[in-house]
Amino acid sequence: MLTRYTSSGGRVCKQALIYTLEEHGIKRENIDPDALRIIERLNSAGFKAYLVGGAVRDLLLHKIPKDFDIVTNAEPQKIKKLFRNSRIIGKRFRLVHIFFGPKIFEVSTFRSSKDGSVGNVFGTMDEDVMRRDFTLNALYYDTAKQFIIDYVGGVKDIKKKIVRPVISKKIIFKDDPVRMLRGVKYGASSDFKLQSSLSRLIKKQAFLLEPVSPSRLTEELIKILNSGKAARIISACSDHGLYMYLQPSAADLMDSSKEFEKKYYDSLSELDSIVSSSFETRLGRKLTSLIDSFIDYIGFEETGDVQGIYYKVYRECRKFILPINPPRVELEYAVKFCLKKRGYKIPAKKRKPPVPVVNGKQGAELPKTSLEIPQKLPAPEF
Repeated sequence: MLTRYTSSGGRVCKQALIYTLEEHGIKRENIDPDALRIIERLNSAGFKAYLVGGAVRDLLLHKIPKDFDIVTNAEPQKIKKLFRNSRIIGKRFRLVHIFFGPKIFEVSTFRSSKDGSVGNVFGTMDEDVMRRDFTLNALYYDTAKQFIIDYVGGVKDIKKKIVRPVISKKIIFKDDPVRMLRGVKYGASSDFKLQSSLSRLIKKQAFLLEPVSPSRLTEELIKILNSGKAARIISACSDHGLYMYLQPSAADLMDSSKEFEKKYYDSLSELDSIVSSSFETRLGRKLTSLIDSFIDYIGFEETGDVQGIYYKVYRECRKFILPINPPRVELEYAVKFCLKKRGYKIPAKKRKPPVPVVNGKQGAELPKTSLEIPQKLPAPEF
């Protein structure tokens, strides 16, 4: 094991531990080759670049990461100049997305948290690490030297299977309540235990999720459904008093009906089996796990009006999953899937023929001459 030192006030201080290949055992073949290309190009241009966060955690746990996030000292505009297949995103803090076919790699610049800054202020690696949420996500991997750089004891916490915060408990969830969901998700999905004081704090401050925007809650719930561990994560969220802010209607029904609770978790477990065996499952299919057990609670008459039944079920399901707001087409797919399972076949929508556009005017009649084919060509004039 190596150690990184820094000088402060004329004294040499221990800054970070460095784990070598022999100590961490990360296999290069488990790293996406396009992520390696991005890092190599940044290094070749004179910048420093590392894998960071969940990718390093998963590699240490001998898992193939789904995402490979990269951090660098290059600023967004300089990154974009190096990669034509990229775009800058974000308002509060600008990031770069680099595209390789369907794959998207997120590249961020080291951020500073000095003076409480959370905006577009760039910093150094030792500043960047102190604004990451949990120690298991605060590791940097140097792909060239094959070193893990650990400022916060993240490697030891992963070995101990414990979730521990980097940011002070006084402000970690007040700054961003969604961190509570992430902490519980990391613990449940990796079979780690939350630090006792952290678990108590989440239960105490769960109410901070109430004002969080529906778009952020939707994003987090979709990540949970994509994880392949949704049943376990949602159960842990429920135990910590968080799920009532993600799916209040479902949480209320689970509290009042053990039968509903069992069906709900059975649907989630079925989804986990599907997701674990295929990465191509569409979102609409995943959403069925949230509504399937609820549909039987919707009262509707057995009539021949299948379309009417569908519209009623759709409206009720839309209200049931609030504040989550997934794309309409995906929720429509989920409702139709669940109804088809119950013997209702929803007819496809009839497509209207396209309205002709003539001389920039929609709906204008086409001139007859453009539709008529002369029976006999006129004789040529000389």
